[in-house]
Amino acid sequence: MASLQTVAYIDPRSFSVIGNHDHFRESAFDPKSHFNPTGSAPPFFQIFHSDFLAILGASPSIREIASSSHYAFAHEAPIWVRDTDEFFFSSDDGGPLGISDIDNNNEFFKLSLNTVKAAFVASGSSTSAVNATVTKLELPDSIQMTNGGTGPFRGSLLLINSGRGPLPPSLALVHPAPPYNVTMLLDNYLGRQFNSLNDVKVHSKSGKIFFTDVTYGYLNQFRPPPLMPNQVYCFDPDMGSVRVVADGFARPNGIAFTQDGGTVYISDSGASRGFLGRDQTEPTTIYAFGVHPKTQAFVNRRVFAYIETGAPDGVQVDKKGNVYAGCGDGVHVWNAEGTLVGKFFLGTGSANLAFAGDGRLIILAETTIYLAQIAADGVDVAFG
Repeated sequence: MASLQTVAYIDPRSFSVIGNHDHFRESAFDPKSHFNPTGSAPPFFQIFHSDFLAILGASPSIREIASSSHYAFAHEAPIWVRDTDEFFFSSDDGGPLGISDIDNNNEFFKLSLNTVKAAFVASGSSTSAVNATVTKLELPDSIQMTNGGTGPFRGSLLLINSGRGPLPPSLALVHPAPPYNVTMLLDNYLGRQFNSLNDVKVHSKSGKIFFTDVTYGYLNQFRPPPLMPNQVYCFDPDMGSVRVVADGFARPNGIAFTQDGGTVYISDSGASRGFLGRDQTEPTTIYAFGVHPKTQAFVNRRVFAYIETGAPDGVQVDKKGNVYAGCGDGVHVWNAEGTLVGKFFLGTGSANLAFAGDGRLIILAETTIYLAQIAADGVDVAFG
């Protein structure tokens, strides 16, 4: 097990009753109100249930691998390419540290994990932070405000883009090597622009592409007012057909399938409302659906988890069925039953994360990228 400095064990029975004269948390979004009863210094592993021990393994570690003092370069669209051991991701789109708005596109980067390994060796430490070099990719203007990504899909990065101003949201393939050629897959629903596409995954059995559409482009003031509901869509890349598979969300966000494709998780970050401010009475919830084996229709909607710090964003699943989500204080982890088993506690928000091969979890935390080396292995999200 990791050193005591990186692990905090918390028995849920120890805070089942707080009492009339003690302090209760009032804000889900104030960093001073994060649930950290041990007062441990981040980053560390916060353990609520013994199931988290199997996820972490015998000697887990977590450390910074790249950072910026002022720029939210590490926001979303995490994709690991096995062949080159490179990790791709996008900067914040429309946020205060993203250096992007209605007049300026966000940026897309890659990080060589071989470079990270070399930095570890040079540091002479197994725990200290390193700051490996990230490389900006020059993508064509057809790619606007990248906010999600998965794959590789048929050898390319599958990016989902929110659009900017009148420029449409889109699904696109980007070749992971120079000159980073782009193939546009979809930029409309029967002639109508989407609101601002957010996140994407490929169903492992059918190869169909599922994605969320939400109004964050408008709420972050880089897209026009919305013209359609916040919904989840399915796109068949072979037939070109697109259909709605789920609605009824406040603000659908992250999406992830289990390894067998039989269950899908969708996060609803409804409490985060951009220029409208935050409303803690709106959803910060992950919903689970069954997935019909033939049609991939979403069925049997149910609450999987409610998030008490921040709002859930990107979602990933490991091979044992545990569910991971970027939240307001780091990454939260639930077992398949929906019990919160632990957190990768960063003391700051994470919008997304992705596994990078066996036992490596990369966490995007806006101005910082973390690498957690653990025992769990992620579902293989590559296809074709």
